[in-house]
Amino acid sequence: MPEMSLQQSLNLALRHACEDDDRVLIFGEDVGRLGGVFRVTDGLQDKFGEHRVFDTPLAESGIMGMAVGLAMAGWRPVPEIQFDGFSYPAIDQIVNQVARMHYRSRGALPMPITLRLPSFGGIRAPEHHGESLESLFAHVPGLKVVAPSAPDEGYHLLRQAIVDPDPVIFMEPKARYWHRGTVDPAEHADRPPVGTSRVVRPGRHATLVAWGAMVARCLRVAELAAEDGVELEVLDLRWLKPIDAEGLAASVARTRRAVVVHEAPLTAGLGAEISALVTERCFGELRAPVQRVTGYDVPYPSGALEDEYLPSVDRILTAVQTTLEYRRG
Repeated sequence: MPEMSLQQSLNLALRHACEDDDRVLIFGEDVGRLGGVFRVTDGLQDKFGEHRVFDTPLAESGIMGMAVGLAMAGWRPVPEIQFDGFSYPAIDQIVNQVARMHYRSRGALPMPITLRLPSFGGIRAPEHHGESLESLFAHVPGLKVVAPSAPDEGYHLLRQAIVDPDPVIFMEPKARYWHRGTVDPAEHADRPPVGTSRVVRPGRHATLVAWGAMVARCLRVAELAAEDGVELEVLDLRWLKPIDAEGLAASVARTRRAVVVHEAPLTAGLGAEISALVTERCFGELRAPVQRVTGYDVPYPSGALEDEYLPSVDRILTAVQTTLEYRRG
């Protein structure tokens, strides 16, 4: 199996999607000639032409409006908004058109749109270049939301998103673009369906639930905990809408404790939804309340303060210690 970075695996997924379906169109700011800020679309315009891979004006609402029109005309648009913090001007189109058009038209107008959104922090970028918007998009009926954590996941999840009949917000963890791993495109036909999580490290004392770049951080925590004889299970949620409630419950039922880790602020973050699902489905098995390790309830900081904001290994280990030491009554 070839080894490649997440950035390269996403590029390969887009290349294969364009080869498999002439209706796939890739567009956004600088995705054509430049190949995107993170070079995810590098070389695609040369291969497929300017009519299928093309640049747009700097107008996020216009990009998503174009995607809606193209989807209505039978295309499969794959727009890119350059940074997650730039997506706010397009929220009107995403919520009122992309998410609702299929419902509003009683099924006559499907919206097979995959919005690629470089997301989260970890690259010390300036303000508005790092956000964690998963709970905003997951709250909107009609949207699916997914966040890969590794190169092989990036390839297969993006391929799944593009062929899905519903609109998908594809949140790419910027901090993981350059991390490498093996990717086997031949495995794609055997991948689990949309809405499936994966256990990336089995354990028995507690479950760490994460997605995107936080999966790698939780794996590091699990390695450190193992030195003290604590076996932590790491669950990569992958699909944030729909959430794999059965897979989540199965993992927590095995370990009887859970810690949810995400970069977004604590209040009304996706960790709250996960905590509710665990409580509803595993109340009898739980030996401790679900712990959450998150960003703080402040605007996402610029790069100078990013390390103070993001969930650290020490903060996650502290939450693990808290849940392991909890005693009822």
